[in-house]
Amino acid sequence: MTMNFTDIPLIDLAALGILILAWLIAGWLSEHPPAATPSVSTLMEEYRRDWMKTFVTRQPRIFDATLIDSLRQGTAFFASACMIAIGGGIAVIGNAAAVQRLTDELPLSGTGPDVAVKMLPVIGFLANALLKFVWAHRLFGYCSILMAAVPNDPADPLAFHRAGQAAEINITAAKSFNRGLRSIYYALAALGWLIGPWGLLAGTTLATGILLRREFASVSRKVILNREP
Repeated sequence: MTMNFTDIPLIDLAALGILILAWLIAGWLSEHPPAATPSVSTLMEEYRRDWMKTFVTRQPRIFDATLIDSLRQGTAFFASACMIAIGGGIAVIGNAAAVQRLTDELPLSGTGPDVAVKMLPVIGFLANALLKFVWAHRLFGYCSILMAAVPNDPADPLAFHRAGQAAEINITAAKSFNRGLRSIYYALAALGWLIGPWGLLAGTTLATGILLRREFASVSRKVILNREP
């Protein structure tokens, strides 16, 4: 027995559409928040610019090199984790007997083929996350090269110009990294579909609530927002 997307009930398709819409809206709000209510992501952009300005006059610059290396290591870790998870998901889908045993033993919604189809959005979100993390890793590499090209003399006309370029690449890399993290959140939310459309809606609501709270109502945001002594 096989299952096509045309066989999926309308309530499941509606729940899946809400998941994708919530993912897009959460991403948009995080990157384009109201002017009066900046998100953590946009607040951190200014700190990244401040970092590069301070970098110009810091001697030695070992701390900055260590920090950019730690950012690259973080993106590499998440990229590796996504690759492993994608491989595991594909292996599950490809093993029909194992999926059928899983549906028999656990309170999952649908038959084995149904569960295999419901794993596809999870793998899709993980694949998107992998691409974002890989690009972020590369951009942080570009940023490190631009930082290395900043002249040691702060009076050099190129010093702050190159530092500004490094800051913008750093910000772009952080955006890609954050998009990868959001995709992981919604990949976890998509697992709720395994117990039915209401499970998918519950997972979507939970993931969206967590993301928006951390961007707009977290303790860390209050600390970051206070830029003045």
